[in-house]
Amino acid sequence: MTAQTRTQAQQADLDRGSSFAAEMERDAEHRAKARSAQPLKRLVPYVLSYPGLLAAFACFLVIAASLTLVLPGAFRLVVDCGFGGASDADLCQAFAIGEDLSGYFIAGMVVAFALGLASALRFYFISRLGERVVADLRRDVFDHLVGLSPAFFVTTRTGEVLSRLTTDTTLIQTVVGSSISVALRTVATTLGALILMIVVNWQLAALVLGLGPLIILPILMFGRRVQRLSRSSQDNLADASARASESLMALETVQAFTREREEKSSFAGAVESTFKVSMRRVTVRAAMTAVIFTVILTGLIAVLWFGAVQVQSGAITPGAMTQFVMYAFVAVSGVGMLTETYAEVMRAAGATERLMELLSAQSDIEAPATPSRLPDPVMGEIRFEGVDFAYPARPDTPVLRGLDLDIQHGETIALVGPSGAGKSTVFQLLLRFYDPQSGRVLVDGVDVAALDPKALRGALAVVQQNAPLFSGTVADNIRFGRPDASLEAVVEAAKAANAHEFIERLPEGYDTGLGEGAATLSGGQRQRLAIARAILRDAPVLLLDEATSALDSESEQVIQQAFERVSQDRTTLVIAHRLATVRNADRIVVMEDGQIVDIGRHEDLLARGGLYARYIELQFGESLTEA
Repeated sequence: MTAQTRTQAQQADLDRGSSFAAEMERDAEHRAKARSAQPLKRLVPYVLSYPGLLAAFACFLVIAASLTLVLPGAFRLVVDCGFGGASDADLCQAFAIGEDLSGYFIAGMVVAFALGLASALRFYFISRLGERVVADLRRDVFDHLVGLSPAFFVTTRTGEVLSRLTTDTTLIQTVVGSSISVALRTVATTLGALILMIVVNWQLAALVLGLGPLIILPILMFGRRVQRLSRSSQDNLADASARASESLMALETVQAFTREREEKSSFAGAVESTFKVSMRRVTVRAAMTAVIFTVILTGLIAVLWFGAVQVQSGAITPGAMTQFVMYAFVAVSGVGMLTETYAEVMRAAGATERLMELLSAQSDIEAPATPSRLPDPVMGEIRFEGVDFAYPARPDTPVLRGLDLDIQHGETIALVGPSGAGKSTVFQLLLRFYDPQSGRVLVDGVDVAALDPKALRGALAVVQQNAPLFSGTVADNIRFGRPDASLEAVVEAAKAANAHEFIERLPEGYDTGLGEGAATLSGGQRQRLAIARAILRDAPVLLLDEATSALDSESEQVIQQAFERVSQDRTTLVIAHRLATVRNADRIVVMEDGQIVDIGRHEDLLARGGLYARYIELQFGESLTEA
């Protein structure tokens, strides 16, 4: 990373902090207004994508609910005809039930077995559906995130995004794969039980139905509060995850500056904040459970009291009362389950809303509806025409001012200048990570804004100063920009980057796994792999951002020779502070305050004695004559 890039990154961190705080405040206000399960409608297309699983689940749901409602009727027959001494002779005669009840109990066991099997299959199909929906949702969210422009991640922390991608999708999986299944089964059995309760004894059913408003009211009152607290809990968890991610990714820096205690304290504070919000949610749910169960049990006891009086008076048979009580138990317990399910659904609604916010985020950089095409082959002629640019996070601070620059095919251009001159921004505009506020950037005469960004970037190869490597083998990392390359091509690229010898010394050579961030390699080794990756890409335009900064003098000389070979017949732009790189450039572009102040070869610029000459003397301690 150049000094300019570091300065921009530090400023971006400050801006990111204030922007993120403002965004979180707006987000909290938005989420406080979310009071329904409406966001879950966005999951319907995912669910309907698997009609077979949905149909199988519905089939076994109906079977399980029906068998659940059959059992109370069977118990009525057993009680009235077996235990009650044929209190309803016509009914017993119709079902041929006598004193020998063994067959009916055996039949009951068969029904119980069928109910268990149907319930298991219902659970299997809905769970599979839930896993598929969440897998698709995670893939879509990640695919969308990868396509967003870098500007999005200036105001959205990676830790928060990962929290949404993991924790929130897990909540959705719980609801789609479990809670909704329980809710649908409970609704089916509860409605069926209520209808059959009315059939058995409408007076007792009326008493039970009278409990409904007393149960639903606290669900509505407490449920909305649970949803808001769930969203707040998820936000705090995302904040804690983001903090942990920042600390662990920069662990060496944390330890080098002995900041362990402060980082531990900061993370502990975030975790404690999450715990407090979670406990508030748990307290509200506990209060809701206490109120609902008190109402349910008190009301049920009152119904049983009334039913017992009716049995004593002969208005209802003991078997019918038994049947009614079983249906009442199914209905009341179903309502209790729905209260639990409602809370889970509200949490999932909050999680869905957070994920849909990511999916609805728009990229600042998009391909045109009918993109233009680069010529074939790409020559690599580059032109900046009157380019003015300021980063979205700092719109009032111009980085480039009226930049005009023509680069011919096959030229090697070095960009030099003090920090903040705009050198790295030139690369970012050429890669179309951002669009200029005015002016144009052209490649082979085509405005890059008229190109598909993928097609544009396919013509470019980049070597960054702190080039990231990925988990996987050495060969996988070199192939990163050209996955179909043969092993022979990989080896040739590694040799050209002076990386082959150290790769051969690794435990498994090119098949050695690097792990996360390739932390086992030195800075120079990582840089050489990045250079090999760019060489293998074989793009017509090569961008080098301090590509040899992590190499020793001997390796730098070898790599410089490799670059000279690779740069033949292709356009090369170099951000460099090393004198060897600057000397060999066809032209040197001297930048200051976002403008070009001089252009020429090394010797010509030194002879003019301007900014470049002072820059060389300050940076390398050389006088003009020594240079």
